[in-house]
Amino acid sequence: MTTPSRATTPPAVVPALLPTVGGDLQVPLVTGGTVRYANLDIAASAPALHSVAERVAAFLPYYSSVHRGAGHGSAVSTAAYETARQTVAGFVGARPDDVVQFARHTTDAFNLLASAVPGEVVTLDVEHHANLLPWRRGATRTVIAAASVAATLEAVAAELARTPAALLAVTGASNVTGEILPLADLVAIAHRHGARIAVDGAQLVPHHRVHLAALDIDYLAFSGHKLYAPYGTGVLVGRRDWLEAAPPYLAGGGAVRAVSLDDVTWAGAPTRHEAGTPNVVGAVALAAACEALAALPDAAQFRHETDLRDRLHEGLTALPGVRILRLWGRGEAELLGLATFTVDGIPAGLVSQYLSAEHGIGVRDGRFCAHPLLARLNGGATAVRASIGVGTTSDDVDRLLRALAELLRNGPSWSYGADSRPHPDPRPLPHWVGAPDRVS
Repeated sequence: MTTPSRATTPPAVVPALLPTVGGDLQVPLVTGGTVRYANLDIAASAPALHSVAERVAAFLPYYSSVHRGAGHGSAVSTAAYETARQTVAGFVGARPDDVVQFARHTTDAFNLLASAVPGEVVTLDVEHHANLLPWRRGATRTVIAAASVAATLEAVAAELARTPAALLAVTGASNVTGEILPLADLVAIAHRHGARIAVDGAQLVPHHRVHLAALDIDYLAFSGHKLYAPYGTGVLVGRRDWLEAAPPYLAGGGAVRAVSLDDVTWAGAPTRHEAGTPNVVGAVALAAACEALAALPDAAQFRHETDLRDRLHEGLTALPGVRILRLWGRGEAELLGLATFTVDGIPAGLVSQYLSAEHGIGVRDGRFCAHPLLARLNGGATAVRASIGVGTTSDDVDRLLRALAELLRNGPSWSYGADSRPHPDPRPLPHWVGAPDRVS
């Protein structure tokens, strides 16, 4: 008598949560033909939401000077810019007196804050360069993250107890491992030792709601281009006093109350640090993205990205020779929807070029502007990162896993040069791009 085989339940189909510009983009393959682009490079730069692009298109006819024009376009632009400030404040749960300071991106926001910090800064070694390098213009100390979350918290507390600091600057979630740091614990440690805390929210904010007032976070920075608003803006939100006391980040028009030939009276924050014509289009786009994410049903984004994250991690773990990079052990920290991995015997650059050239899949390879962390986790060598967002589907993840399995089984079907790029590369660029002599 034969035992009937157990039927296996096919994996659930996970559709996109929100439509994005380029979600149905067809891209060429080196082998001929086209395929729908599977964008799994969301952690680097996220595509615009349809609702964001539509808001920008509606605003553009009104685009004009901000704060100083008398025309109707200027009135609309000024209102849109200042309303965007209020929308961002609401999205991150800012306190009533917090400053919403528009910047170019997270890096710019932290460079601004670095010019305002009245003392020493403590960081972790797991940070993105945006949260490592700006502080080096002054006194800074680095805590080496330990082998567990608990031991890391103890190390931070010990460092702040050893020598007082003005600021603890930490990431909300690693852009390499996707591990989310225990912000409530870090806030408590910083405040207990008389320090403020700044959080790099570039990776965390697009995936998890962060409430400054509830968590008592002093400063939060994040980028529009990672929040489905790739129009060149970022933001620093936080306490007013340091920003009011700091010298203007840029000297120029718009940041002043009065100017004579030998004196200047600077405006208060946020105007103090926004000299020149502001990126009102970027601010409008960022506000629209905040509105779209805030309007999602409770836990919808969490469920969507958790389902895809688990599918991605389980699939990668099942592939022989594939290793996912992690700082801490399984279950130590909640994970974002990304995975950074290596493939035994195959350079990361070749893996990413193969996925693009032969399968139309976009991922990132490199050291992800987190060189000290890659030195710890991968000996300084490059790795591959796949990341998901609100526009990602289960088909995107499954295509990646199938393509990697094919690479492990058969190797690439095309030839690749010493730089890991396809050679030759017959894929045409859109005609409006032109023909650059060199793509770096």
